[in-house]
Amino acid sequence: MPSLEQVPDRVDSDKLFVRWQKSGDQRARAELVNRFLPLARNLARRYAGAREPFDDLLQVASLGLVKAIDRFDTERGAAFSSFAVPTILGELKRYFRDLGWSVHVPRGAQEQALKVQEAHERLTTKTGRPPTVNELAEYLELSVEDVLDALETAAAHHSTSLDAPREDRSSGESGSLVDVFGEEDSRYELVDETVTISVAARELSARERRVLALRFVNDMTQTQIAQEIGVSQMQVSRILRRALNRLRELTEHEGALAERDS
Repeated sequence: MPSLEQVPDRVDSDKLFVRWQKSGDQRARAELVNRFLPLARNLARRYAGAREPFDDLLQVASLGLVKAIDRFDTERGAAFSSFAVPTILGELKRYFRDLGWSVHVPRGAQEQALKVQEAHERLTTKTGRPPTVNELAEYLELSVEDVLDALETAAAHHSTSLDAPREDRSSGESGSLVDVFGEEDSRYELVDETVTISVAARELSARERRVLALRFVNDMTQTQIAQEIGVSQMQVSRILRRALNRLRELTEHEGALAERDS
């Protein structure tokens, strides 16, 4: 608890609360914040030296102080400090709880996940074995889907670096976690070109489209294509040249239009 020197005179503080709550006097509210700021600073200092800078902790504690001032009911007769201390500490604890999650998770989902984790520990201690999902659902009076969602949410509480070392037990080879992820498809950049060519190919004749497909999709030689469609190799060569030139003209035209529109 804060020392007596850190708690302002109650009579004067009560007068300020009356001015703020009855008349909405912003000056009175600001004076209350200034008067009790040493209390917030003292509570923030309890958590100093951890992983968070003191200035950040003081900001969180100050926010808790403002919330306490706005919520305090003078008609209950209790001292403001007895109401403010748990309010400020609660704000600090929520801050550290949120800070512990690797990704942003809604507050309700966090609380549900923590509730399931606590139940998991209690049931494990009681039965000597990890509980099943159905047992957790029955114990917490939740649906199985809610328990599964909570367990999945709990996985966001901790993260692992992609550079973390790992060892493949089957091969005995070592490496990092990033090694198990797939790599970018080298043909990914061809997607736009493929779509553009497909649209442009609609302007070609059926024979030209077939010859192009046999050559570049089926990977057939000009001789094989000639035998397939019943023409000479020279004719196949001409068809290919004509179709490719037409495609080049169409795609260049489409590119110029796109560049102009952008």
